[in-house]
Amino acid sequence: MPNIGWVILAIIVLIILTSIKQINQYQKGVKFMLGKYIGLMEPGWRIVLPIVQFYRKIDLRVKAVDVPDQEAITKDNISVRVNAVIYYKVQEADKAVLEVEDFFFAISQLAQTTMRNAVGQVDLDGLLSQRDRVSENIRSIIDKATDPWGIKVLNVELKDITLPEGMKRVIGKQAEAEREKRAIIIKAAGEVIASGNLAKAARTLSEAKGALHLRTLQSINDISSDKSNTIIFAVPLEILRAFERFGKKLPEENKNEGNEK
Repeated sequence: MPNIGWVILAIIVLIILTSIKQINQYQKGVKFMLGKYIGLMEPGWRIVLPIVQFYRKIDLRVKAVDVPDQEAITKDNISVRVNAVIYYKVQEADKAVLEVEDFFFAISQLAQTTMRNAVGQVDLDGLLSQRDRVSENIRSIIDKATDPWGIKVLNVELKDITLPEGMKRVIGKQAEAEREKRAIIIKAAGEVIASGNLAKAARTLSEAKGALHLRTLQSINDISSDKSNTIIFAVPLEILRAFERFGKKLPEENKNEGNEK
């Protein structure tokens, strides 16, 4: 009899030891009895009776799902390859077990189809220039779909958008043409400003007496600093006009002298 007692005691101790389960701080346990859900297990040591009870640990930390490359057609019928990463966390462990068979696989598949649909709703320029808006649209759709699973989608980031080689060349030519257009506009604007300044300077020189002579002497001085330059001196228009007036006076004086005689 004493031996039987020791055997029973050993069996009881073994059952207790095998029944102790550890739930870590970042986990929750979903507990079942005879196949029926009976509650959640908080972090710490918990008793799970063998045979009649079963549990499953659920990690509550933020997880990242790498969505593989997906072929998608944009709104303007351009074929692109897009991949993304999704950040999510389980908020309700019981729903993540009871409502979906494998939530990790389900989120990955849902993200792939949602990403293709979201890309198809925008044109190529919108996809490239408004990547954040497209990412937020994908996040909101996935988050709404995973609410019944007790999962919160925190963020979606589009990592790479791969274009066909022909489209890359077209975009490169378009960017080059746009840069040339801006350069021509800037150059034209500069010429307008320069012509205005030249017109203003010309008015100032013509209105101020002697200004044109001073400017001419300054230009000659600047040119003569280099000995290799050949200087052709241009007589100012004012001097020519003075000679013209002087030439008109001489015949009149000769005429007056003849009349006096």
